[in-house]
Amino acid sequence: MKALISVSDKTGVVEFATALKEMGWEIIATGGTKKMLLDSGLEVTGISEITGFPEICGGRVKTLHPKVHGALLGRRELESDMQQLAENGIGLIDLVCVNLYPFEATVAKPDVTLEDAIEHIDIGGPSMLRSAAKNCKSVTVVCEPADYAMIIDEIRANGNTTEPTRLRLSAKAYTHTALYDSHIAEYMRRVAGLPEKLFLAFDEVQPLRYGENPHQAAKFYRTADEYSYSVATARQLQGKELSYNNIQDANAALEIVAEFSDPFCVGLKHMNPCGAAVGADVLDAWTRAYEADKVSIYGGIVAFNREVNEETALAMKPIFLEIVMAPGFTPEALEVFSKKKNLRVLEVKMEKQGEKRPRYVGVTGGLLVQDADTECLDITDAMCVTERHPSARELADMDFGWKICKHVKSNAIVVVKDGATLGVGAGQMNRVGSATIALEEAKAAGATEGLVLCSDGFLPFDDTVEQAARYGVTAIVQPGGSIRDEDSVKKANEKGIAMLFTGMRHFKH
Repeated sequence: MKALISVSDKTGVVEFATALKEMGWEIIATGGTKKMLLDSGLEVTGISEITGFPEICGGRVKTLHPKVHGALLGRRELESDMQQLAENGIGLIDLVCVNLYPFEATVAKPDVTLEDAIEHIDIGGPSMLRSAAKNCKSVTVVCEPADYAMIIDEIRANGNTTEPTRLRLSAKAYTHTALYDSHIAEYMRRVAGLPEKLFLAFDEVQPLRYGENPHQAAKFYRTADEYSYSVATARQLQGKELSYNNIQDANAALEIVAEFSDPFCVGLKHMNPCGAAVGADVLDAWTRAYEADKVSIYGGIVAFNREVNEETALAMKPIFLEIVMAPGFTPEALEVFSKKKNLRVLEVKMEKQGEKRPRYVGVTGGLLVQDADTECLDITDAMCVTERHPSARELADMDFGWKICKHVKSNAIVVVKDGATLGVGAGQMNRVGSATIALEEAKAAGATEGLVLCSDGFLPFDDTVEQAARYGVTAIVQPGGSIRDEDSVKKANEKGIAMLFTGMRHFKH
């Protein structure tokens, strides 16, 4: 049995080759791989000894040869193939272990040149992977070091890999080369000035029972990149399988949690926050978020940015919830939640990340792509445009409310006080309608003075300011940018309201 090994990522390759050698396999290797294996004390056959031809063109050509690809593609069960191989002095190769030049890492460098990028386009590697993968009935193809141990165990047990394993490894190899080629195509089209082609690669996490409604089929996928505050990489500790709507809502809740550093809790229903608050600790944050809207939280999702303890779990226990998420849970808290078998408990990695990430939205026959809205300005007194400036308490509430408002469906109005939401107006066709909902909720909660109102878009008329004043609003934060901004500023001055313009809007359609 013969194995051809040629790898850029040499993780574990010495151990892999050693194990094969101990089982009587002949090892063939190229270039740097050959040197590394020889230096480790293994007996290795160089590729030139197989082909009878030296590596040429600076190593660009070494495996593109009939004695390599014939050895891989020859059909063992076909007498004519075996006869032709024998007539041409071609021996069989039973395993190919190849991973490719690091093209993606190369072009990610800010100072990469086209010449350097081109030199990191692997030709022989993908060719060998595809040849071995095509003949998976007989040939084992390996492109991931993570598979080395499994392959060695199977060969030890059976004398060779099994055909089902070779089929799975073949599929992995084709996926590997497809992704590799997509990175090359994206880069070359960009530098050549051609229109971009978008290649997307997502791994299936699980099929879902159904989508938004029972008649819609659905699946859940995730990217190879790992992000914080991600339901895609969350660890489910208990409860039923997540549904399509659970995943959507959980993602929305985590995006809100990511805005805050102080102890924070948010309750969420139908992609909108129904109660949110900062607190002295996790229990205080939960209590204040729950008190903000005891009705809407029923059947909702709750997310924290701190470990959940037993005291908080006990306070939550009487409330019917679909999901609880946090960066951690004490054993005592998990014991409390375990009494509610259907409650989904998710442990989520929560570490601040500053990188841009794409957001995809499907439309009929197309796809919209934009940067995720990860920016949020700190609210400062320098943004004030009115005669009256906000107090320190109002300024803190503006900063809190602005972070919440950003994640409410447009048109969005959020009313807050003392670091907690009092009213949320979401998704109305006009801003006054959203303001009415939010202000009435605050009034129903008994809050009638010292309120802060936050608007995700500018106020096109002074009617929202007039309305806010009647409900006890004393400070407003909005993006500004309307041709009638002066009307709103004038009305705020009349009513003694402090108003801030951020200069940045956060529409969420």
